[in-house]
Amino acid sequence: MALTSTLFTGLSGLDVNQTRLNVVGNNIANVNTVAFKSSRTIFSPQFYVTDNAGSPTTADFGGQNPSQRGLGATVGAIQKDFTAGAIEPTGRATDLAIDGDGFFIVQGNERRFTRDGSFSLNASNQVVNTNGDFVMGYSVNDAGVLQLGQLSRLNIPLGTATLAQATSDVKFQGNLSSGGGGASVLNSQALTTVGGAARPTVATLLTSVASTAANGVPLFNVGDTITVNPTRGGVALPPQTFTVGAGSSLADLSTFYNTALGIDAAAPSGSGIPRPGANIKNDATPPNGDVNSIQFLISGNVGAANALTVTGGPLALADGTTGDIPAIESNPNGKPVTTVLRGFDSIGNPININITATLDAITPAGVTWKFSATSPDNVGDPTGVIGSGTFQFDGNGKLVNTTGASVTISRQSTGATTPQTIDLDFSRVTGLRSTNSTLQFSEQDGFPIGTLSSFAIGNDGSVTGSFTNGLNRTLGQIGIALFKNPEGLLDNGGNLYSASAASGVAVIGAPLQLGAGAVRAGALELSNVDLSKEFTNLIVASTGFSAASRVITTSDQLIQELLNATR
Repeated sequence: MALTSTLFTGLSGLDVNQTRLNVVGNNIANVNTVAFKSSRTIFSPQFYVTDNAGSPTTADFGGQNPSQRGLGATVGAIQKDFTAGAIEPTGRATDLAIDGDGFFIVQGNERRFTRDGSFSLNASNQVVNTNGDFVMGYSVNDAGVLQLGQLSRLNIPLGTATLAQATSDVKFQGNLSSGGGGASVLNSQALTTVGGAARPTVATLLTSVASTAANGVPLFNVGDTITVNPTRGGVALPPQTFTVGAGSSLADLSTFYNTALGIDAAAPSGSGIPRPGANIKNDATPPNGDVNSIQFLISGNVGAANALTVTGGPLALADGTTGDIPAIESNPNGKPVTTVLRGFDSIGNPININITATLDAITPAGVTWKFSATSPDNVGDPTGVIGSGTFQFDGNGKLVNTTGASVTISRQSTGATTPQTIDLDFSRVTGLRSTNSTLQFSEQDGFPIGTLSSFAIGNDGSVTGSFTNGLNRTLGQIGIALFKNPEGLLDNGGNLYSASAASGVAVIGAPLQLGAGAVRAGALELSNVDLSKEFTNLIVASTGFSAASRVITTSDQLIQELLNATR
């Protein structure tokens, strides 16, 4: 009986050492496998036969210890060693390693976890592992803000994603002097009502307006058309036509000229210059001393860029000429200053904005300048007027107050976000008491459309894309899973693990959060197999195997001797 049990005891020694050899062999075979985690075999006694349970000590007896015979060994556990392996640079942007605790999350038929970061982009620009499972993380919305809390497939659309940025802030710099600025001022002939019995007002019907030279003959009849072919700053504007209706008044004609000539009636005019716009001249002294007569005045915006010419017609010059009305510049001493800036809308289309500034007032407290802003890209507004304001300097030339430093552009029917508001920052502009003025925009935060050309992954797992227009945008973030007991994970092969009851539920977050390690891009984690240790284990396991086989051989020889003795 005892010899037979010895055979099985020796057999158990063969089994456990063979298992250890298998584990060691697997470790050595995977010495170059990316992020491989080695294992170790833990032996434990199989069970014991108790021949004597022992007895206690008495006054007459010293007691006796238990007498037990072991019946071999068994494999108590095969434990994974999740010690981090060395990190080796590879130079590939999609290769990732975790420097610290945590696992990458991949999704195929089921969710699994890995330390193997040898990832790549598939044909759809999705990040996948070598098995084709999708690498999971956090996506971003249209504004590039991470959508945390919901895992999704990471996508890096190289060569296909485009991005533009609308201009929202423009900074200016320069020096403004105490000089003034001029503008085009155009006066009509003297006008009265038909019959000359009353002075025209803005409400006077056009069919009741006559020249003082022929006050019995109306200048306008119902159905008449007024076509103007104006130029502004030497550039031809689109022709505009006005048709006289039965209810058309001088106010309607004012609106027409303002629109046709692109005049910003709300813009500053400068010292000594009439307010911009087309209207009845507010003059205490009537033309030719006739209290029943007025002049229709057209005052352009300041600056040579806004110099106007319009064709003649019913409202000809005071001298009666009917050709082109020349641009007459008032207050020519001290020119206004103009700058043109180029921005972009939300889809990258260029937007041009003209800023014209002119002196408004000089007081003991300082100097006040006014500015107007126009844009030919203001959709639906032929005047192009998008804003106006002032900036005031103290006696030392320091900017102390700004108004209207924001303009709004309509981008209807362009596909861009509309309206588009742009803040104008004049904080770098100073006022100097000199004869020269300069104003120019120094920077703006808009970008034309660009294509995603490259990307980089940071230590926190954030994926940042670089576009051909110089913009950078967050594209997503790598997800990381943590387990209370990583050794409890089930090894599915292929460097993939799945959660089990022993590992606990995965705690999912981002790198560098909740104790997770950092992500190292362009690198891979090497196997943590220690070859010198494994060779030692190989010797120990083979020695144990040989010794166990010797137990079986010896038991067999004794059994043969016993059988021979009984013959």
